[in-house]
Amino acid sequence: MIFRHIDEPGYTNDLACYQRHGGYGILRKAVTMAPQAIIDEVRKSGLRGRGGAGFPCGVKWGLVDRKSGKPIYLIVNADESEPGTFKDRYIIHQDPHQLLEGTMISCFANNVKQAYIYIRGEFPHGARILERAIAEARAANLCGPNILGTGYSCEIYIHRGAGAYICGEETGLIESLEGKRAYPRIKPPYFPAVLGLYQCPTIVNNVETLCHVKHIVDMGGEAFSKIGTPNNTGTRLLCVSGHVQRPGYYEFEVGKITLGELLNEVCGGPLPGRKFKAVIPGGSSAKVLKFGETFTLKNKDGSTRTLTVEDIPMDFDTMAACGTMGGSGGVIVMDDSVNMVEALANINAFYAHESCGQCTPCREGSLWMKKITTRMVHDEARAEDGTLVKSVADQIAGRTICAFGEACSWPTQSFVAKFGEEFKEYAALKNSKSADALPIV
Repeated sequence: MIFRHIDEPGYTNDLACYQRHGGYGILRKAVTMAPQAIIDEVRKSGLRGRGGAGFPCGVKWGLVDRKSGKPIYLIVNADESEPGTFKDRYIIHQDPHQLLEGTMISCFANNVKQAYIYIRGEFPHGARILERAIAEARAANLCGPNILGTGYSCEIYIHRGAGAYICGEETGLIESLEGKRAYPRIKPPYFPAVLGLYQCPTIVNNVETLCHVKHIVDMGGEAFSKIGTPNNTGTRLLCVSGHVQRPGYYEFEVGKITLGELLNEVCGGPLPGRKFKAVIPGGSSAKVLKFGETFTLKNKDGSTRTLTVEDIPMDFDTMAACGTMGGSGGVIVMDDSVNMVEALANINAFYAHESCGQCTPCREGSLWMKKITTRMVHDEARAEDGTLVKSVADQIAGRTICAFGEACSWPTQSFVAKFGEEFKEYAALKNSKSADALPIV
């Protein structure tokens, strides 16, 4: 669906090529519809946000304060800062007009006259591609004033961030867009749908989410809802990295492929001579899954079923029931060559660097976790360090303004819970190596 033309021979990212493949035909259809009818179709589709939280898109649109008399803004979250996630970047680089068409349809549906694409600072080439695409669309009367002669006008602007992970959080993004330090806002009262950009009603949607809007208008919400599985509709873009033979980006119906099928059949299985050890299924902030563990889940009829990691369908609800999340679709695979202590040290270093510093538990706790795991991998590990670093993580989650607290603490909590023995053994291993390295006197 979204990746239909990605990597297709001869397909280019300019307007002429996009229009040869039917591009902007759905926008032409949308502007003949009543805006509320588009919102109703999106609600019927069951589309859930693809940025990480999985909140229903139609419900989010329905929360917008349309009686305030203030202008309504739409922000495209193209920050894509979650490690292991790279789907939005490919859309921007290879099919930018698909994003613009989905954005324009969404703007028309919500009476938005001004939209912003907030793009990650490390995507300079993507920003240039989008600037060119907007100029092409504007010249063709597909955005800007009096779109397609309808009297409806909407401008789209590119705003480049400075490369901060916290700007993936929608209120932190809004603060950055306003030219301020990216400190997430307290909710309530600062729900973007009521008090967002410039204290006006604001919709913040992910790149992939807005691309789906185009296809929902094309086929209708009911038809879209039949793709995938109940409450997990449509297709999902999955980014697979790490220790598989064919890493890359893939698109599948939500819940119609299991984690095992994805890794073994689609991605070719583990590297020669290796076995899968662990997988993070939704970007680095998702809780890790350990190959070999099982989960007992309750069915709607009251019966139960037992799943291995390989059996887990790639949908939002089953992932949550198994104690992790589908998140941003970033599947990070680790085989038996990976030392889990060292992997966690790498993750903790990232989150300590990216904390905005507004909340004390996150600002201090993320740094403490980094210090502990850094010390461990530099030959000063202690047997109790696993318990210690988890106790720090336990004091962060649920005690911060935004979800960064959970993002930085969940990896530590799950790594220690699933691989606790490895943390204990790591200290003995490091100490024995240090002893062997002592000079003989």
